Amino acid sequence: MQTSTKAPSTFMVVLAFATVYIVWGSTYFFIQRALEGFPPFFLGAFRFIIAGALMLGWSLMQGEEVFSWKVMKPAVVTGLLLLFVGNGTIIWVEQFLPSAMVAIMVSSAPLWFVLLDKPKWSENLSNKSTIVGLVIGFAGVILLFYEKIMATMSSMNSSRDLFAMVLVVFSSMAWAGGSLYSKYNSVSNSATVNSTWQMLAAGIAFIPGTFLSGEWTSINLSAIPTNAWLSTTYLILVGSIAGFSAYVWLLKVQPATKVSTYAYVNPVVAVLLGIFFAHETITPLQISGLIVILGSVLLINLHKYRKPKQVAATC
Repeated sequence: MQTSTKAPSTFMVVLAFATVYIVWGSTYFFIQRALEGFPPFFLGAFRFIIAGALMLGWSLMQGEEVFSWKVMKPAVVTGLLLLFVGNGTIIWVEQFLPSAMVAIMVSSAPLWFVLLDKPKWSENLSNKSTIVGLVIGFAGVILLFYEKIMATMSSMNSSRDLFAMVLVVFSSMAWAGGSLYSKYNSVSNSATVNSTWQMLAAGIAFIPGTFLSGEWTSINLSAIPTNAWLSTTYLILVGSIAGFSAYVWLLKVQPATKVSTYAYVNPVVAVLLGIFFAHETITPLQISGLIVILGSVLLINLHKYRKPKQVAATC
């Protein structure tokens, strides 16, 4: 995908949002399945280096400008914030915290998008529908997972899991900050090139952790179960290459607050996948949470439908 001064087609925007919403909604499940065979730091290094290498090969085949420090620098910074700090923290804490708890903590990201997006403060903070939508969306995620959280609270290790929860909030801040940095500082118009260096930078950053934790010497690739390999393959091809590239492109062509709604929709997708494929049940309280979340996304986008206007292209 390449961005340009020309407005992107509605079809491409809808397709990219659908990819981010649906694909990333499934990654909570596949990360936990992958961790059944791969230790966390090794998983991060393996996943992002392989995905980055595949995208590097594709970029070179397409004749993209790849090996330019001007292009690489902002992508490397973004990759470290988003994928190493943001996603890496999620991988690590899912060893201890239930995915429902992680989903709630991660869903604080849209609030950080508003607070950290200084160039858009006047626009975002004066838009009542956006602010109300963000708050209601977070409340909807809590409703969605309230029963699961209450059921698991008694079994949590108070000190360790409290620390893990703080780390997840920090990772949400890093993800929002890295996303905004990418939006305002990336040089290349190619989402493929940007994603390439972001993933390679994150994958390399995970490597020291594999040595410090002893993972590198203790891992036995032949003993890793097939399900973990299949889950990791899905994370590489679908979660990283398709989902992350769509996300990077959306950041260039859409308002950051709108793109951040993925954090509310992803848990909805995760619950629905559990119902359809894992035969999980859904309660009236969860249905209420789903309705509230979808309503919040509508509120966040309400000003677009209420006050349509043409935005002048900037150079």
